[in-house]
Amino acid sequence: MAVLGRNDERAACCCLPDAVHRLNVDGAAASEEAIMRRSLTLLCVLACYTATPDTARRSAETFGEWSSPINVGPPVNTEYNDTYAFLSRDQLTMYFTSDRPGGLGGDDLWFTTRASLDDPWADSQNMSALNTSAADSLAVLSSDEHVMFFHSTRPGGCGAGDIWMTRRHNRRSQEWNPPVNLGCVVNTAATEIAPAFFENPETGQVTLFYGSNRPGSQGFDVYASPVGEDGYFGPGVLVPEFSSAGRDTRIFIRRDGLEAFITSDRTGGQGLIDIWNSTRDTLSDTWSTPVDLSSPVNSASDDGSPWLSRDGTTLYFFSTRALGYGQRDIWYTTRVKLREQNSLRQ
Repeated sequence: MAVLGRNDERAACCCLPDAVHRLNVDGAAASEEAIMRRSLTLLCVLACYTATPDTARRSAETFGEWSSPINVGPPVNTEYNDTYAFLSRDQLTMYFTSDRPGGLGGDDLWFTTRASLDDPWADSQNMSALNTSAADSLAVLSSDEHVMFFHSTRPGGCGAGDIWMTRRHNRRSQEWNPPVNLGCVVNTAATEIAPAFFENPETGQVTLFYGSNRPGSQGFDVYASPVGEDGYFGPGVLVPEFSSAGRDTRIFIRRDGLEAFITSDRTGGQGLIDIWNSTRDTLSDTWSTPVDLSSPVNSASDDGSPWLSRDGTTLYFFSTRALGYGQRDIWYTTRVKLREQNSLRQ
């Protein structure tokens, strides 16, 4: 496949392949062909992220300590479980999972908006076009915000719970296409959960990270499926740096690829579930051994599912700590960027 620069028209490479059977799902029946072609169209978008190496300047960033977390408050948080939040690039739309009344199933996908960073969040809206009577949760957006990945236990998947995807043409719209299963190469007969999208800032390589309890895992481990030259996600590969003997699921990698946050109940934390942190000096280095974020971010309660802002200064997560409004609430913490040291990439 031809390699495109970051500013090229990515639509040029989004051509539907002739061989429908290349999609990572079973389905020879003619009645399924239309569904598979829609799947190919969605997956093809991801192939457009490959980019040529360049010599642009990159920055080594240093940050201060995290502040005491702040509860997002009503109307986002309720007396029910409100969790797994992530925000749009401009931080004016928040997507999250909730089991509050008014949904279609136990866990549903919801969203809320605000007019500016200083304005309050509006009443939350159910994403009814994506939800089912099954559990639908743990959504995340692609870098261009046109593709959403999420976990669902709905029928028609490959296992007990799968990763599904949907696409919209306008990133400022909430008009999403019908969801399609990501396929039985990424998904297995076990459970795949908590997708996390990362685009390498140097190469443009797209990788989908997720948790899975497939054979060979210790409980749930973190796996990675990179997009190949054919535009499809490959089989999941265990990420040992993020995995442990405990349950390791939702991760988030900072935009520059030098810092990662992991949801884990491994030993050494403060609560049953904690957020752990790993770093590396360059994109070619191995990740450091994860360390517990400690107080005030983590608590003796459950704290997990991190989402980091593009500038690296705001971290959203769920917590069952005291002074919340329900069972799981959405909280956030901030830090100050201290230093930005430029270095030339060769």
